[in-house]
Amino acid sequence: MPKQPTYTDAIALLKADHKTVDDLFAKFESATDAAAKEAIARQICTELKIHAAIEEEIFYPTFRGKIPDDMLDEAYVEHDGAKVLINDLEASSMADSFFEAKVTVLGEDIKHHVHEEEARGDGLFSACRVTGVDMIELKDKLLARKLELMEQAKAGPLPPAQLAVVKLAA
Repeated sequence: MPKQPTYTDAIALLKADHKTVDDLFAKFESATDAAAKEAIARQICTELKIHAAIEEEIFYPTFRGKIPDDMLDEAYVEHDGAKVLINDLEASSMADSFFEAKVTVLGEDIKHHVHEEEARGDGLFSACRVTGVDMIELKDKLLARKLELMEQAKAGPLPPAQLAVVKLAA
């Protein structure tokens, strides 16, 4: 069994996830084989679903009332926008129209979201760092949930991503 990476704190874990997904988007862009591209897109979707889940279930709620609500509200809405594309990609294939364009737009959306979280000084992570929350204890909670979701993903596809705040018309 491969050794699990270690993270200094919760933000280091989340930043490592960001890097993993960024690398996968780059791999998708450089791939030339349709089957490989589709497999990479599915891996991107799984990684993003796990990452969004640990942020929405654990990280963001920890900071509600400790940092400006608008920062968290925007993060949830950005997640929901990504989840719409993720669910659509998971229900389709490379043979479908706009598949590659959807992966590209998802990548652009994620880059924006990562910038909002990681921006030095005024990003969400910077705001969280100064709250006094124990980031090591929070890392342990995030990692435990992440490992649980990774095991689920190994057993079969994760269920479709559930929107947190965006309401789609029927």
